[in-house]
Amino acid sequence: MADIHEIAPDVFRISVFVKEFDLQFNHFLVRDEEPLLYHAGMRRMFPELHEAVARVIDPKTLRWISWSHFEVDECGGLNHWLQAAPNAVPACSVVGAMVNLSDFSDRPPQGLAKGDVLETGKYRFRFQPTPHLPHGWDAGALFEESQGILFCSDLFHQTGEREAVTESDEVLGRTRDAMIHYQAGPLMEYLPYTRHTRRLLGELAAFEPKTLAIMHGSSYTGDGGKLLRELDPVLSEVYGTEGVQGSN
Repeated sequence: MADIHEIAPDVFRISVFVKEFDLQFNHFLVRDEEPLLYHAGMRRMFPELHEAVARVIDPKTLRWISWSHFEVDECGGLNHWLQAAPNAVPACSVVGAMVNLSDFSDRPPQGLAKGDVLETGKYRFRFQPTPHLPHGWDAGALFEESQGILFCSDLFHQTGEREAVTESDEVLGRTRDAMIHYQAGPLMEYLPYTRHTRRLLGELAAFEPKTLAIMHGSSYTGDGGKLLRELDPVLSEVYGTEGVQGSN
């Protein structure tokens, strides 16, 4: 059964741990006048995730379904959600809406451009495009302005079964360990480091988030801007891109 923790007022982390991957898959439900689900999850996880959402709200009332980039754990179960929630609208980057959702989604998506705001009632989500961070041309992040929550997808990826939320900067060390681990297997270059990475991380850090809602592992509460800035040298170290970093 999925674990549910309220990591901030009205923001629920719904976590499914997959033992064979030694990995948590976290989905974030925002309870508001127009509820939002961030990460639709894999198709095979839909029954478990649907049951978990039903413990917090009536799934039929979902109004928005959003994610960072086109990947099965981010939006594989989207069309199941659209069947379960008749008024739900997919919301993703303009690029994602054009190149992926125009064919994949059973319902027309709302494409979000830089600075667009999605309002759910008392909460406001500002969209920030982050192409190829963590991965995918279509990638982006949502920042909830009233509580300072950044929904940052695979950034700060941690393996293992972790606590729902932590105030420890150890999150950065866990991220480094996970990336080094993946470098030895088929998931090498999991987070591409490009000449734009430092700038994109800086743009996210400029929001000065108080909470980082992380897809794999613990979410973080504290100085999120500082942690985002400190992620840049870790990515550079792991992927051996000092020359690329220096060109930013």
